[in-house]
This record gives sequence, C-alpha cells and structure tokens, in this order.
Amino acid sequence: MLLSVVIVNYNVKYFLQQCLMSVQQAAEELRLHYGEEAQTEIWVVDNNSTDGSVQMIRDTFPQVHLIANSDNPGFAKANNQALRQCTGDYILLLNPDTLVQRDTFTTCIDFYRQHPDCGGLSVKMVNGEGQFLKESKRGFPSPATSFYKISGLIKLFPHNRKVGAYYMGHLDDNEVNEVDVLPGAFLMISRQALEKTGLLDETYFMYGEDIDFSWSIKLAGYKNYYLPTTRILHYKGESTRKSSMNYVYTFYNAMAIFARKYFSKGGAKSYTLLIQCAIWLRASVDFLKRMMGWLALPMLDFAASFGGFLAIKQIWASYWASNINYYPGFYTWTILPLYVLILLITSWLAGGYDKPVRIGRMIQGMATGAMLLLVFYSLLSEELRFSRAIVLLGSLWSIAATIGIRGILNLCGVEGYRIRPSSKRRYLVVGSTEETERLESLFDQMGIEHDDIMVTHDPDDSILYGELPNVNEVIFCSRDITINKILDIQERQSDKGVDFRILPDGMDVLIGSNYIGSPDTLYTPDFGNIASATNRRSKRMFDIVTALLLIVLSPILYWPQRRKRRYFADCWAVLIGRKSWVGYSRRSESPQPSTPSSLQPSNPPTLQPFNPQTLQAESLPALRPSVFRTRDRIPRVKNPDIQRLDSDYANNYHLSTDMTILFINLLKI
Repeated sequence: MLLSVVIVNYNVKYFLQQCLMSVQQAAEELRLHYGEEAQTEIWVVDNNSTDGSVQMIRDTFPQVHLIANSDNPGFAKANNQALRQCTGDYILLLNPDTLVQRDTFTTCIDFYRQHPDCGGLSVKMVNGEGQFLKESKRGFPSPATSFYKISGLIKLFPHNRKVGAYYMGHLDDNEVNEVDVLPGAFLMISRQALEKTGLLDETYFMYGEDIDFSWSIKLAGYKNYYLPTTRILHYKGESTRKSSMNYVYTFYNAMAIFARKYFSKGGAKSYTLLIQCAIWLRASVDFLKRMMGWLALPMLDFAASFGGFLAIKQIWASYWASNINYYPGFYTWTILPLYVLILLITSWLAGGYDKPVRIGRMIQGMATGAMLLLVFYSLLSEELRFSRAIVLLGSLWSIAATIGIRGILNLCGVEGYRIRPSSKRRYLVVGSTEETERLESLFDQMGIEHDDIMVTHDPDDSILYGELPNVNEVIFCSRDITINKILDIQERQSDKGVDFRILPDGMDVLIGSNYIGSPDTLYTPDFGNIASATNRRSKRMFDIVTALLLIVLSPILYWPQRRKRRYFADCWAVLIGRKSWVGYSRRSESPQPSTPSSLQPSNPPTLQPFNPQTLQAESLPALRPSVFRTRDRIPRVKNPDIQRLDSDYANNYHLSTDMTILFINLLKI
C-alpha cells in the first residue's frame, strides 16, 4: 500500500462526504501516475458523531475502513487507532473539513522520493474565502515565540524573523522551505519516520498533538517541509468553536503539556506560568468582548428610548398639565424604565436582535410590548394611571429610535446591521446546465429565491479572474470544475467580499465557510426536548398568557384577522386547555410515530399522505390539537417534510419556536 489517509470525524457529515470525494479523486490520480501498485487506503475514525456520519460512510463509501467509536476519546487517540492498522508507505493525517487537489497526493509523494531527508510534509492551505492560512507553516513554540503570539506583537510585526516566528512569517508563502511544525489538518509522514517517532501522544485531547508529533519527527533525525506547489481548501474549525472558552483552555493547556515534555524543569515551570496567565487573560478579554457584544446594542437602545420617554413626559406635562413637575419621581425613575424594558424584551422575543436585522420583527415586537403596556395600564389602580399618551408616544419614539440606531450602524458598515437585507441575492454559478438546474431545485426545497442567477459553463471564463459582476455569491458545481480551478478563482477574488459556495457532485447541499445549506437545515433548530416537565409547563403558560392577551387586545387585533369567526373560539379553546397554539403538522387525534431526522432520505421533501408503515415504531410525545402547525414556521416552503418538522419539534423544542410561529401567523388566528 503506497498511501494511507486517516481522517478523524466529529459531527461534520457534509464536510466529510465532500472531503472523501476529493480524496478518492486524488487517489485515482496517484494510481494513474505510479501504476496499479500505487494503491491508497482510507481510514475514518468517527468519535461518536450524532449527525448520521457513520451511516453516511457505510452507505456511500463502503470501501472506506471505518472505526466507529462509542465515545469521543480525543483527536490523538482516534488517529492512533487507525495508525496501528494502516499499512501505507506514507500516512496522511487529514481533517474532514478539507478538500485536496487532484494532484496533491502525487505532488507530495514525488517530493518525498526526491528528498530522502523528508520525514513530515505539509502543503499550502487556503480557507473558504481564498485566503492563505498562516498555520500552513509554523515555528517551534519557544517561550519567546509564544509570548509574541499571546501578547499580540506578532500582529504588529508578522514578517519579523523573531517576533513572527510562530507562523514563520519571514518565509515566502509560495516557496518550499523547511519548517518546525506541521498542521494537523494536513500532516503527511513517511512509514520510516513513523517507526522512529512512534504514535501521537495521547496526553493531548485536541490541539498540540501536531506540534508534539512534528517535533518528534525532527528529533528522529528527519526534516519537516512546507510544500506550496499543491494546495488544499481548509474550511478551518468546522469541528470546533474556536471562540469558546473550552477552545482557549484546551489549546493553551496543550502548550503547557508540550513544555513539560520538552523543556527543562525550570523552563517548563516558567512556560506553564506564562500559559496559565495567557488563559486567564484570554478568558477575561473574551468575557468582556462577549458581554459588550451582547449588551452594547440593548444598552444603546435603552438609553435612546428612555431619553425619548423623558422628553415626551416633560413636553406632555408642560402642555397638557401646565406643570413640568406634574409627574412624580417614582413615575420618572421606576415606571418609565420599566416601560422601556418591556418594549425591548418583546422586541427581543420577536427576533428584533437577530442578525441580519429585520425591521418588521422589531416593530412587531415593540408594538406587542406597547399593547401589553396598555393592557396592564388599564388594570392599574386610578392613582397609578399616569398617561396613556406617554405610553403610545414613547413606544412610537422607541421604534423610531431603534430603527435609527440600526440605520447608523448600517451606514458605518457594521456587519449584520443592514436595515433592508435583500432577500434576493445575485448568484454566479460555474457549472453545466444540468447542475444549475439541480441547484435551482435545491433552492426551491430550501425556500430561497433565485430569480437573479448568472451562469458560466467555462471554468476558464475571464469573468471569473477579472472584475466580478455585481454578485453576492459564487457557486461552484464540483462536477464541472476542479478544486484547482476553484482555489485559483477564490485566491484571485479573495478581497472582493463575495461568498463562495460549492455544490458537491451528487449531494443536495451547499457548502462554504461556516455555512451548510440543505433541506435538512430547515428542520433542525438546536433546542430542548418537549417531553420534559419544564418545557410542558412553559408551553402551557405561554398558551394561557397569549390567549388572555389576544382576548384583551381583540378590539385591535380582531378586525385585521383573515379568519374572524375562529378568533374568539380558538382563544377560548387554548385558554381552557382544549387546544395549544402550536402542535404537530400531521392532523390526528393522537400523535403518530415519526422517523428521526437522521434517518430521513436525501430526496427532495414532499408532502405525503400519512402512512404509519413508513415510520418508526417510536411515538412522539402527546400534544393537544393545535391552532397552528410546525409547518407554519416556514410558510414559504410549499412542500415541507412534515415528518421531520414534527420529529424535530418534539425532540428539539424551545419556547421561542412557539413564539416565532405565533408572530408569523398573528393575523391568521
């Protein structure tokens, strides 16, 4: 066996499937180059994924050697499971969120045969936007090198030999060079070197094992090389959330393990102390950044809204009561802030703080908050009823002020705060007519408008390498264009602010950096289980409160209703417990069994008559008959997969799902 490819997977099914397809193509190129004896074996070690990865491998890639773990033993231990069994003269450790060029394996093996001193090898890595990834080549993380990285000085002097040593910034990105550390995303080692270094150190759970392994190769008398004459696309971090504190701790703790293993006792202690300080510093900075990210806009909204309420109160007191001090301090500093809080909370519940900004949801939420305030106002005793006019005018001001704030953020170019994000994106598709039609069918299943599509059938079209037309997204059909061409185009257009996606051959999914688009994503909100007592209480409380509120607000909400005859009947039925506002899409007196989303076929979802024999024997938790159904969450999709919707509603429930569905259908009660 010439080459063994080892991939450790954890919950990135679509990326893995695309990766395996590219690996097979590169393996075929290797066989054509060296002859029939140049065989490649592929090993996938799955660390207890829950997204259907294992079944996908068994169904789609039966020739792959699969090790399906019942737990997650970590990256190093999982790799070792395959390393103990693989037989290749060369072994490649590869991340599942990568795509290799067709010539990658051939280029690497050629280099090995021309450089007998080569023990480890990495290649040029490019991310999903076409940008060079600095971790393609790294230096030894000495205390000084680590300090420059942790302190941020490396960002100021990235090409300095000493300060920028962590990423070896003084070396040309496009030249072959000897390096210290190879990236775990693509780390090739010869069998001879592996026999001297031994397996990966399983002390590392994740991160650091590539540094340790690379250093072991050097200690064994071999050299590590960076080879930019071939590239891979590395989406980077799809298996992990690098902004989380767990990542920060795991990464820097791995550095401490490395120090204890290779540094002197005194040096290890100093390095470990530096690492611990870095962890706390990074944790503190991340915490403050997150708090500011969460609270900055609500605090700004609160200040603007409260200022408006104060001004309206003063003006109203002067002109209506002819006494600027008419309202007591309790009203000014307790009641008015409470008004603002209620408006902001209802805006948040309606999705007013989601990105991208949707002004309609924000207005809808604040309008609901204003109605709540008026309802509670009418329930207060006479001495606490200060002024309805201030409530109404202040609410209108709050709506205008929050829209204005987002308008300013939009003008300043702050990401996610475009006031009117266009629902119609302009697409440039690189592929055949057949694949373009398949893409349009996928868009239809996902409820995405696609009226504005440009198509080029030629991967060498000059439009792809020059000034791109006014498009938001470039979609590559991988059946019709090679990874080499995709990377060429992405690198050329990496600074144009365009999103790049790939439609893999034979897969009903769009893949990009931090992006997965498929019919499945419509049906899988990440929430809790509806069978729990807590969720049942929350759901029932929501039903009662909203039913009462809709009855009280009927003078306002009744007249624009599309089904007026059902308005009070449904409110009463929900109030007394005969119905719930939201339930399953399948109409039946008792819930029927449903197939879990992980077992659903990949064919386009269609609305089918209910057939119990097609479903799994397990029943969904019982729910009351409902006014609205789970399918009403995505009304633009004509034929949603109602079995998947019901299953995910039951197994991944959250109260905001009911709120969203009710808000969307507020005029259809």
